[in-house]
Amino acid sequence: MRPPLPPLDTRAERFDLAVGTAAEFLRSAWEELRDVSFEIGDMPPATDDDGIPRWQVLTDEKRIILWRIPIERLSHLHRDDDFHRRMMIEGCVFRAAAEYLDRDPWDLGPDRFRYF
Repeated sequence: MRPPLPPLDTRAERFDLAVGTAAEFLRSAWEELRDVSFEIGDMPPATDDDGIPRWQVLTDEKRIILWRIPIERLSHLHRDDDFHRRMMIEGCVFRAAAEYLDRDPWDLGPDRFRYF
C-alpha cells in the first residue's frame, strides 16, 4: 500500500469555492438573488468598451457569469497570497451581484462590516 495522497487543491477549485461561498451568502441575504445562477466561465467571448470584462450580468436570464482567467490574471493585488486572492474573487462576486440588483456593492452586506 502506498501512503494516502493529499487532496488536489488547484487554483480553479479555490476559485470555484470562493465564488460559491460568496454567492450562497448573497442568496441568503437577498431574496432577489435566490433564483439567480452564478456561473463560472474561463474567458469572455469578446472585449467591451472597458477592455476585458471580469463578469457578465444577464438580468433577463437570471444569470451572472464570472470570468475566471481575467479575474485571476488581470487583477492587481497589493499582497499576493491566498487570503487577498479570495477577497478579490469575493469582491468581484459582490460587484457583479450589485450590478444585477442595480445597487452599490457595499449595500449588499452592510451588517457584515459592522463590528461595533
